[in-house]
Amino acid sequence: MADNGVVIPVRYDADGLVPVVVQQWDSGEVLMVAWMNAEALRRTQETGRATYWSRSRQEYWVKGETSGNPQAVREIRVDCDGDTLLLLVDQTGVACHTGARTCFTPLDAGGEGS
Repeated sequence: MADNGVVIPVRYDADGLVPVVVQQWDSGEVLMVAWMNAEALRRTQETGRATYWSRSRQEYWVKGETSGNPQAVREIRVDCDGDTLLLLVDQTGVACHTGARTCFTPLDAGGEGS
């Protein structure tokens, strides 16, 4: 819901997915990006545990179910266009499959995109 009380519907892409930016609720640290479909969003809202859709495995996954690094969802926000979600979470342990706290690292000065 926007600050003005207007409900913004989630707009899924042609594959029925929406990107999700995941952020630590208290520090603002951006942890990862994942994907949800309507069912993953429903499960997340119902359980309070971040549930995503794996595009590579074609299945749902609950963050931390196998790694022991769960995300307790504090708030779900939708952007003004309805095509991206923001999950504010309390991350236990690391967020990245590489073992790093966050999936994001700085580009080096000579790297692509600089």
